[in-house]
Amino acid sequence: MNLLLRPIFALLALLTALVAPFAQAETQRLPTPQPKRQVAVPALVRPALWRVQRGKSVIYLFGTVHALPKDVPWMDGKVADITEHADTLVTEILDKDPAAMRSVVMQTAMMPQGQTLRGKLSPKSKDKLEKVLAADGLRPAAFDAFRPWYAAVALSTLPLMKAGYDPTNGVDVTLSGRFKDAGKPHEALETPEYQLGLFNKLPEDAQIRYLDEVLKDADKIPDELAKMINEWKAGHADELARLMNEDESDPVLLKLLLIDRNKAWARWIRARLAKPGTVLLAVGAGHLAGKGSVQDQLAAMGIKVTRVQ
Repeated sequence: MNLLLRPIFALLALLTALVAPFAQAETQRLPTPQPKRQVAVPALVRPALWRVQRGKSVIYLFGTVHALPKDVPWMDGKVADITEHADTLVTEILDKDPAAMRSVVMQTAMMPQGQTLRGKLSPKSKDKLEKVLAADGLRPAAFDAFRPWYAAVALSTLPLMKAGYDPTNGVDVTLSGRFKDAGKPHEALETPEYQLGLFNKLPEDAQIRYLDEVLKDADKIPDELAKMINEWKAGHADELARLMNEDESDPVLLKLLLIDRNKAWARWIRARLAKPGTVLLAVGAGHLAGKGSVQDQLAAMGIKVTRVQ
């Protein structure tokens, strides 16, 4: 399960762009949505928050969830105060026009001409894929034109959408709107092209392993993610890390999608500390929990990180 939820918790900034092309083509074939799960909300929602400071430069580290159910009151306490007073917001990516985002996805997610997804799978994996698709009322060929990583991400995120997780309710979207309305700068650590390119860098066998794990456990994803989000709401960073790490997963996926990016972001923070001002750095909570986190990378550089919420 770790293999499925790590990328989901860290990369849902691209959820809409990843799933939209498939969802639009298959809308007429999707089954009637089931009643949405009710996700319990603690009396106080206090996600974890850290501060890095050097002289007149202050950077707050906020682990976000890129898709949430409605009415989760996280914009409160120190997060609300920092959102109001920070000079700059920094997130993983900046939003693009939806059509442009879909174009980027299609350019990176399509199989080479003459190849099909099912043609790449073992008989056992092909059979499992077709059974999962049939259970959702989808055609056996629904993903034939797409690379294994795209099928894995789409089959991971579609159950979340049906369970009530919506990227328009995500933390990133809300923060972006607040800073835009206030006329304050919004910067990004990466581009959508870069993030999607990471998946294409995965060896094909790693992509297929990822898809196999999704096919095996996709029905468990909403409940497992709900557990993690409840720990996020309560600010239990250590427990969130434990849930994410209890079944250590594919080291290739982990290194490419998380550890290497955490190292790059720590270097960005070190460089930004030379510039005065207050920055709210909001990235997927999976990057700020567990071994190899951004905090670990900063500590290795001798940079102190203080928990403030």
